[in-house]
Amino acid sequence: MAGEAAGGKVKALALVLEDEARRGGYSSGDTVSGQVLVELAGPLLLRALRLEATGRAWAAWSKGSVRVSSARARGGAGRGVPGPRREAEVRYLDIRQSLLRQPPEGEDGLFLLEAGKHEFPFSFQLPQEPLVTSFSGKYGSIQYCVKAILERPVVPDQSVKRELQVVSHVDVNSPAFLMPVLRSQEKMVGCWFFTSGPVSLSTKIERKGYCNEEAIPIYAEIENCSSRLIVPKAAIFQTQTYLASGKTKTFRQMLANVRGNPIASGSTDTWNGKTLKIPPVTPSILNCCIIRVEYSLAVYIHIPGANKLMIELPLVIGTIPCTGFSSRNSSAGQFSVDMSWLALTMPEHPEAPPNYADVVSQEEFSRHVPAYSQPVDCEEQLCGQMFAYIQEFRFQPPPLYSEIDPHPAHIEERQSVSFML
Repeated sequence: MAGEAAGGKVKALALVLEDEARRGGYSSGDTVSGQVLVELAGPLLLRALRLEATGRAWAAWSKGSVRVSSARARGGAGRGVPGPRREAEVRYLDIRQSLLRQPPEGEDGLFLLEAGKHEFPFSFQLPQEPLVTSFSGKYGSIQYCVKAILERPVVPDQSVKRELQVVSHVDVNSPAFLMPVLRSQEKMVGCWFFTSGPVSLSTKIERKGYCNEEAIPIYAEIENCSSRLIVPKAAIFQTQTYLASGKTKTFRQMLANVRGNPIASGSTDTWNGKTLKIPPVTPSILNCCIIRVEYSLAVYIHIPGANKLMIELPLVIGTIPCTGFSSRNSSAGQFSVDMSWLALTMPEHPEAPPNYADVVSQEEFSRHVPAYSQPVDCEEQLCGQMFAYIQEFRFQPPPLYSEIDPHPAHIEERQSVSFML
């Protein structure tokens, strides 16, 4: 019976995640729960049923082909073989669990499972420290997975694996991502003495941070002072940077683009919010030491017979969308208004103003204000030169301070006012 149990047949081995259908993936501190399903055709002896959760980032590429000579090729050219590989790895997750209870004593550490279906629940928590977003690129990847391993005494181990999608959230409401980005550039078309004139480009976006499926409004001014027909374009680029053995490897690709109308010689064109939609892409990865994923918006001018004129504006693709209160129109600028002063109240009895003699000295008053032999008619002076009126009363003392209004509203008086020097 033990021999038959040891060689029993496993009809099915599966791993199910309870919240597998959740959108957006897992984040730091989340709990991952599920079951390992085992279906047996007959009794089965097991050494262990283990669960492993791992996560790592790795980067690798060949340095280049190396030309070597062949011993069999007489006088022939050598052949190329791959050069030494550059590799790097960083681990972010390593969790191991046993899904079977300890066997009774005297059974040689083996577990006996009867024929039929069995469910083994599991649950574990992801680390609280920030994890890096899952990613698969040209020269490396960042992957997380859960693996169930069925160990048997006679036959090889049997396993099943499921991938975990992990997202490190990026909030585009951060002040650094809400600032507008603008740049200008000019290019002289032609060479030596045969120049045909400059082409100038100024472009701006309202903020640096956007999310998937958002449309980026592009503002641009293009002036064509050359003799050629030019075409403005814009594109979103993704740049993957890998670091291994002290060296870097870069891969760049275009994700989306838009084309403007051709601009004739001596003409100008304006993009007043021309939109370019962001396709579904991996969020920006800026917190991994061996893999970086960055984005940029390139606005460029195609010039026949010359190199293109290009301006690149940095982008950050986030996961938390921009809210209405955080977004500001670029013409109004970026401000953070503190309204807490509204809760303050004025004192019940205001303080008296400072003494006039402490503010303006007698000498300064004499230098700026000439002497007048008669009172000044304010209404007549206001109808004249306002600047002279302001200068005349620039250093005049304020009226005497009093908490009682000396001129009630129901009493109409007209008095001449003179100041004693």
